[in-house]
Amino acid sequence: MTHLQDLAAALAESKETQTLLQLAIREDIGSGDVTTLASVPPGTQASAKIIARQSGVVCGFPILQQVIKLQAAQLTLEVACEEGSRIEKGETMARLCGAADAILTLERTLLNFLQRLSGIATVTRLYVDAAGKSKAQILETRKTIPGWRGLDKYAVVAGGGAIHRQGLYDQILAKENHFALMPAADFVGKLKHLKGHAPSGIKIEVEVENLDEVKAALEEEIELILLDNMSLDDMRGAVALRNALPAACSLLEASGGITLASIPQVAATGVDRISVGALTHSVQAFDLSLLIEF
Repeated sequence: MTHLQDLAAALAESKETQTLLQLAIREDIGSGDVTTLASVPPGTQASAKIIARQSGVVCGFPILQQVIKLQAAQLTLEVACEEGSRIEKGETMARLCGAADAILTLERTLLNFLQRLSGIATVTRLYVDAAGKSKAQILETRKTIPGWRGLDKYAVVAGGGAIHRQGLYDQILAKENHFALMPAADFVGKLKHLKGHAPSGIKIEVEVENLDEVKAALEEEIELILLDNMSLDDMRGAVALRNALPAACSLLEASGGITLASIPQVAATGVDRISVGALTHSVQAFDLSLLIEF
């Protein structure tokens, strides 16, 4: 299995995902799909195809399989393209075959998941492609819809991006407000305080605002250094400082106001990582539709 397949399998079976899917089914169907009950004769069989109305990256098929499984629907999902692959406008993404009433009842729930996750994967691929052949990884942030974090982050991976951190529990990321409340007086003292209080095995990332702070973080061998809203010149300066060290192990991450238009210039500075909140916090749903074929 590929990394994406492993991630999808673990995510689809997780308690958090199962809870979210059950909620999605319950809030839409409620006591029953009265329109379908009133219009479709019991036992009617049908097939339907899901069509891409734009070009992009497909993501969400394992989640659709789980929705069908949870609803015990007499449906078969026939996937027409691989998870994480590109698709062109007008192409068929998948087909649903089986009970016609189940197709209609689950239609919106299935498409809601597929359109959001494919939307995230599609915009992520645009950022990855814009970074070109640079070494910079494209990362998401914690700016996700509550309850959807695992799915949102999975979609970023499907689009070729990488996961920054899952939450507040698996990596330290000290920012301006954290530093303001630390007991140490100077920046170096604050870095030493962090290192002294970090749980074993937890990586430390710190936000820096100027090259003096970059130098201090490098000298303290901080693993991850976040270049917050820095100019391109300062990013290049930070990379030069890091590369001048004989055994530099710190990774440099650009963040703050980075857009699809600015990604090529940011990636060209030599930073290792670029985090983009827009991958998840303001993504546009992928345009698709479902049509009954019989």
